[in-house]
Amino acid sequence: MKKFFYQLFDDNNSINEKSVVGFVAFFMLCIAFLVDIITGYVGKEFVVNKIIFDGFMVMVLGSFGIASVDKWINKKKDNESPEEEG
Repeated sequence: MKKFFYQLFDDNNSINEKSVVGFVAFFMLCIAFLVDIITGYVGKEFVVNKIIFDGFMVMVLGSFGIASVDKWINKKKDNESPEEEG
């Protein structure tokens, strides 16, 4: 775990930080969803502030959307690079 965090904050790494942030936000949304189901089953109301839920949702969509666009653009640039003649 210590090695992962060292690599995450290193300038020359292979970890996609946008995907890490998106996964953490998605995980938090899943936890809130499960807590909502459990408290509903028990008969209590689980109140989530709308702005917090929307914030996590935007982080998930933004992180995964930006990571996907970034991957698509980089793939397109790799295909357009001139081939070496030998």
